[in-house]
Amino acid sequence: MAIKKYGPTTPGRRGMTVTDYSVLSKVAPERSLLEPMKKHSGRNNTGRITVRHQGGGNRTKYRVIDFKRQKTDMPATVKTLEYDPNRSAFIALVEYTDGVKSYIIAPDGLKVGDVVISSKSADIKPGNCLPFENIPVGTIIHNIELYPGRGAQLVRSAGNMAQLMAKENGYALVRLPSGEMRNVPVNCTAVIGQVSNIDHENVNLGKAGRKRHMGVRPGSRGTVMNPCDHPHGGGEGRAPVGHSGPMTPWGKPALGLKTRKHHKRSDKLIVKRAK
Repeated sequence: MAIKKYGPTTPGRRGMTVTDYSVLSKVAPERSLLEPMKKHSGRNNTGRITVRHQGGGNRTKYRVIDFKRQKTDMPATVKTLEYDPNRSAFIALVEYTDGVKSYIIAPDGLKVGDVVISSKSADIKPGNCLPFENIPVGTIIHNIELYPGRGAQLVRSAGNMAQLMAKENGYALVRLPSGEMRNVPVNCTAVIGQVSNIDHENVNLGKAGRKRHMGVRPGSRGTVMNPCDHPHGGGEGRAPVGHSGPMTPWGKPALGLKTRKHHKRSDKLIVKRAK
């Protein structure tokens, strides 16, 4: 996967980079797997803005992704590789031998014409889905289930991968992209390989307009506001924060505050926290 650079023909083009989509199929999305998406621009049911800096952006439709892979022991052929506006990874349209089509997260290296399968006896190759009890230790994986049958919840964004470190006492020990080591039941499933679009993190948007196309509205820093508007506001010239640490506009601690619930039920499954 490569990144395209532009010559500095305009100030916005200087330094701008985009993902090279030449590896994707030049087709329209599968209509039977599209669902409408309505914008709310950060408003709740009463019309008040409850999440700031949301609104505008290009119209998109949701692509229904099969995170459960429950059509077991049935091969599926990759028909197309496609862009998905709702996620950083690419998606693949697969067609099963019974004619059913579905979208899956495309792993790195998957090509049109490849055959993928969800099975306990599947080969260890990118795109195949297996329970942890059938995956060899040391394998690179993604799309990790936390509860059997619920569908993949972890390691789904572009370029991400986890590694299976050990299996014992009915649990698989997985090293997550954050560095966290966590136990997952061995009857949960995972997909072999690394998520596609590895260069996503290296893309430079180049201009504010590209952020607006994504539906993100401008935000103003607290330090440039007045004291009545933000805890960081006020002072002569460029003043420091003036508190024990950074704060949100509502006076709550920000940047680095631990928000995970104490005594959460899954604490016992986490072997080592992320650094």
